[in-house]
Amino acid sequence: MEKYVAYVSTYTMGDSHGIRIYDVDMEKGRFIEKDKVEITNSSYISISHDRRFLYSITDFGLEAYKILPDGGLELINFAPINGMRGCYVSSDYSDKYLFVAGYHDGKLTVLKILEDGGVGPITDEIFHKGLGSVAERNFRPHINCARMTHDNKYLLVADQGMDHVNVYSLDKTHGKLKLADVIRSELESGPRHIKISKDGKYIYIVHEWKCFIDVYKYEDKEGIPYFEKIQSISTLRKNSTQGTVASALSFSVDYKYLLSSNAGDNSVVVYNVDQKTGMLKTNFCLPISGTYPKDAELFPGNQFLVSLNHESDTMTFFRADLEKGIITMNGAPVKIQQPNCIIFHKIKQ
Repeated sequence: MEKYVAYVSTYTMGDSHGIRIYDVDMEKGRFIEKDKVEITNSSYISISHDRRFLYSITDFGLEAYKILPDGGLELINFAPINGMRGCYVSSDYSDKYLFVAGYHDGKLTVLKILEDGGVGPITDEIFHKGLGSVAERNFRPHINCARMTHDNKYLLVADQGMDHVNVYSLDKTHGKLKLADVIRSELESGPRHIKISKDGKYIYIVHEWKCFIDVYKYEDKEGIPYFEKIQSISTLRKNSTQGTVASALSFSVDYKYLLSSNAGDNSVVVYNVDQKTGMLKTNFCLPISGTYPKDAELFPGNQFLVSLNHESDTMTFFRADLEKGIITMNGAPVKIQQPNCIIFHKIKQ
């Protein structure tokens, strides 16, 4: 049986260990704590595309780690981002650059990746500008996500405060960005996270405030990006509670299912993904027995599901029957302080 570890990032209020490492019991659908890493306020983590390095947001910058053969983490270095703490980090598909999204200061930072996997110098900094439509929160830019298209041509940057996704072309030689297009969302919808289909043809954007996912068909025509909206689908149940916001967005390992989650309603929604058309069909939307599911993931193999419940300080585990469209509780919740996101990593045997 394939062996996995799970990395879980957390805020650190009274505990300095912001990343927890778990051995994954693939037969029972549970986690066994393996190690913990001392880092402050790990609000988001990401793994390089060659699966050799892990990068984590921390206060005022980034930390880089070498992933050891057993899944453990070895610190490489820390580098500042010349701004407030970021909320998202990702790399381009050649693993040459890192992109940090700044929610608090509306700043997008590009950093070089060094030969040893460490975080290098800043190559570009962009401050989003403008006024949003909701004065109490969206009165200024809030960048929540930055992801490269799979052809490694364009960086998609979700600005929750401005209700749009900026599309930047990347100069791969110098690490500079140039605005190429803007994908505009509904007013006061709050685009939060972006995922891309395995073949790179379809873009999925979850909107926090209005709780829906937009699906776009994407193609590059002679250096010009084109985006065609083909679907909008709710993340909520028909009888969902008021005051609900969408949070997570993740694919199953095989890309056959897309997950999102809803805080307030405290539910997880799983969609079947049509591999030919990119369209989504709701499989189920069910409660997760916790408060504010900030992230949720299907285990590799799609037989189990885990929800990271940020406000109730728990991880809850479920058996998933995707043919019947149901999940059932799988053991007691695991206590963990303010979890933010989770990544499954396959161990080479």
